[in-house]
Amino acid sequence: MNPLDKNYEHSLEALSPFEIKNELIKLAQADARKSTRQFLNAGRGNPNWIATAPREAFFMLGRWALGECRLAMTMNPGIAGIPSSDGIGERFKAFLDNNADGEGGMLLRHTWQYLTETLGADPDDLAHEWAEGIIGDQYPTPVRILKYTEKIIRHYLAKEMGRNAPDGGDAYDLFATEGGTAAMCYIFDSLQANHLLKKGDRIALMTPIFTPYIEIPELDRYGFDVVNISANQVDADGYHRWEYTDEALDQLRDPSVKLVCLVNPSNPPSYRLSDHDMERIVDIVRTDNPDLMVVTDDVYGTFARNFESLMYSLPYNTLCVYSFSKYFGATGWRLAVVALARNNVFDSLISRLPAAEKADLEKRYSSLTTDVAGLRFIDRMVADSRSVALNHTAGLSTPQQIQMGLFAAMCLLDKDDAYKQQMQSLVRGRLEALWRTTGFTLLPDPLRVGYYSEIDIMVWAKKFYGDDFAEWLAKEHEPLDFVMRLATDTSVVLLNGSGFDGPEWSIRASLANLNEADYLKIGTAIRHILDGYYNEYKKTPRA
Repeated sequence: MNPLDKNYEHSLEALSPFEIKNELIKLAQADARKSTRQFLNAGRGNPNWIATAPREAFFMLGRWALGECRLAMTMNPGIAGIPSSDGIGERFKAFLDNNADGEGGMLLRHTWQYLTETLGADPDDLAHEWAEGIIGDQYPTPVRILKYTEKIIRHYLAKEMGRNAPDGGDAYDLFATEGGTAAMCYIFDSLQANHLLKKGDRIALMTPIFTPYIEIPELDRYGFDVVNISANQVDADGYHRWEYTDEALDQLRDPSVKLVCLVNPSNPPSYRLSDHDMERIVDIVRTDNPDLMVVTDDVYGTFARNFESLMYSLPYNTLCVYSFSKYFGATGWRLAVVALARNNVFDSLISRLPAAEKADLEKRYSSLTTDVAGLRFIDRMVADSRSVALNHTAGLSTPQQIQMGLFAAMCLLDKDDAYKQQMQSLVRGRLEALWRTTGFTLLPDPLRVGYYSEIDIMVWAKKFYGDDFAEWLAKEHEPLDFVMRLATDTSVVLLNGSGFDGPEWSIRASLANLNEADYLKIGTAIRHILDGYYNEYKKTPRA
């Protein structure tokens, strides 16, 4: 079938953009093979960088821990024991003294000092958790998250996303999950299992938004009534600002809206919430909808300047998902946490459930505790993630948790924010390169983060060639045609923004996984396709 056939394109529009991406990759690769063009895939969010110090520290720690195992017992062929806690803190300090060189050794030393001297960790307890954790010889204990991993990540989140977070984030509990996607699944499952959301309930999505937040509520088991709070407004000059109007946010005042989900900074526009929007949401919740449950996905928060998460500005109502995948170049590690304040609306709502529903939950969780009423929502999530009875096997593997803690420690201890500044500069340079060769105008905006860029082709069709051309384009072609042509004519893969509930003719470019020179080529390709439409338009007879 012709990939540019209108009916075929229309049929694809029902698919997730990530499924469409697979078709686009095939087309772009085929085009690259039969031409001299370079295949460029800016459709995926996988970064092409890695953080080196935490990985070096991880491998050093593993080498030391393996020595601890052999110290406990050595048998042929290749059999060792499990680490002993007796005197292990002193042995680790001796290891540090002999392995202080290199960025990995320095990070281990500074992390050790921070946990033992600043946070008061017991040296034997800490060293033993690290040894057993990185070796992976035990089920995760505790099941939600390792004790010292939780401590270091609490403080990391408070630094990176809290501005004025109280108590260094210690008022929050964390659940380590297999990436942010697993967290999303667990959250929705537990909200329903605990009668906080029922099939058909009304929820709100702040759009554009990462596709799973759109797709999960549509599943038959949920069937939620979804209210879209759109940031798709266009200003008087025809430019997207990717902010929310007061009227749009005011939809949250309706108490029938039980949950709101947002990605902050957004995906794909990659804009953080403005202070005005943040303050309005806080006011709406406190004034009109105090039982509103908020899920904020803040995976890109560390790429933003002056970022503050709703988990700190609205702690009672907000559950936060944070993933380490993008910032540290660690998508394959599957590292994320769910963070929830101990005093929260989720637990409050459970305590106010009708007697019949409480009885149902008593039965559901009775294998875990004799005090089901005292079982907090975040611990219910842990149990639900393993269908309750297998609670002890839940969560992220211990080696993954150790790596996650080292990622967090690197930035927590980076007093000059050198890594953050480099990351922000890297994506900003790629963003500017992309837009430079399109000829489009990239307006200054302090809210723009730039991990992705969403470009509304229809805006630029009107700007360059007028309303008549834009009307012709919308009439004669499917919105998906633009990314299809990019793939078939230029070997470039981008995603359709409509799959994220963005504008129908918008496209999403990831600024993470290619080099700056590649984005110059992609910008040129985007402009080439737009100009090609205009040339077609000029040749088309009109009445």
